Amino acid sequence: MRAARCVAAVIAILALASGGSPARAQPAAAAGPPPVLVGPEAVPPPPAAPPPPTAPSASSLPKEWRPSYTVGAYVEAAYTYGFERPSNGIIEQRGYDDRHNTFAIQNAVIDAQGKLGGLVARVALQVGRTPDGYYLSEPSVRGTASAGAASAATWRFIQQAYAGYRFDVANGLTVDTGVFLSPVGVERMAAKDDWNYSRSNLFFSLPHYHTGARVTLDVTARTRVMMMITNGYDSVIDNNGGKSVTSQIRYEIPDGLVLALLYMGGPERSAGAPEGEPWRHLVDGHVSAKLTSWLELAAQADGGVERNRYGVSWFAAGAAYARIHPASWLYVAGRGDYVTERRPVDARGAEASPMFFPASWMTSGTATLDLRPHDHVSLRVEYRHDRASRELYFAGEVKGDGEKTPYVPNARSQNTVTAAAIAWF
Repeated sequence: MRAARCVAAVIAILALASGGSPARAQPAAAAGPPPVLVGPEAVPPPPAAPPPPTAPSASSLPKEWRPSYTVGAYVEAAYTYGFERPSNGIIEQRGYDDRHNTFAIQNAVIDAQGKLGGLVARVALQVGRTPDGYYLSEPSVRGTASAGAASAATWRFIQQAYAGYRFDVANGLTVDTGVFLSPVGVERMAAKDDWNYSRSNLFFSLPHYHTGARVTLDVTARTRVMMMITNGYDSVIDNNGGKSVTSQIRYEIPDGLVLALLYMGGPERSAGAPEGEPWRHLVDGHVSAKLTSWLELAAQADGGVERNRYGVSWFAAGAAYARIHPASWLYVAGRGDYVTERRPVDARGAEASPMFFPASWMTSGTATLDLRPHDHVSLRVEYRHDRASRELYFAGEVKGDGEKTPYVPNARSQNTVTAAAIAWF
């Protein structure tokens, strides 16, 4: 008995030294659910299930695979007055600012661009007067009970929409497909990016957009090479059985110099045209330079040829631009352009239809005053004079109703003044 009491006393002393108590001398059960009793003995609970896997957060993704996007927008509003005061209210051969004595929202655009790793995409939506002229050449295609028809109305709210992938080749190799703005010429679709408000005759005659696939290689930080295969000029749905190919090389020093040379070739006549579907060749070259902090100059030259059933059709065009910057809030710009076209006549005396304008030549001169009260606001006042080799414009009382009877041009020249406001972010 004495030995047993000694052993019990030793056990009690050890328990107190370890912070416990004689009653807790036995090892404590692990925390968790109570044991499951099976018969007289306790069975330990099953192990807890591992937590479900969680998706990696954006911060845990590699930096190059984190999504990024930008959203921009611009609005163009204008009032144009034609001194010839045409009764039909149309400023002819103008492109977008084509209504006399009218306030109008020329264009309102939302432009979203996104990137995820090498994946790139862009969608620019538009509404206003500009889309009516933008898709003016879009062919109308009949449908069936199972295939919908298509026309300019189908696409008019889309300025551009494309998606692609950028590969890590040289300074970047991008392959994309969709609808994108034409690379032809100095002038751009957004008036905020142009020196003048109205677009030149060259801009209006040459393509505005293309639909197809495009490959762009940034050879260096300043040199870019582009190639594309498309439906041709201004067509989301092709108007013939062929495709057009384009290549361009562009050299740019930011805020200093841009040099570009482009070739485009392919059939552009509609299927079933009397001229057939001949291959049309277009060459475009343009340059712009910032010579000083207050003076910028630009020039553009274009030429094209098409051998059709009537003979050889050809055209040549050129434009010169200048802009001075006399104050931080003021720009003054001037532009002159000229377009000439020759149409062949066959042995029967029939003449090929024009590629662009129904006149052998046309020209215009434009002067623009551009006030910038804010970095993202442009207020412009512009005077423009147009002249052509034949009656191409409207003045006074115009014959025709524009529906059953086409309007009949009755003037070789026209003069307009435009007041415009542009805002963007």
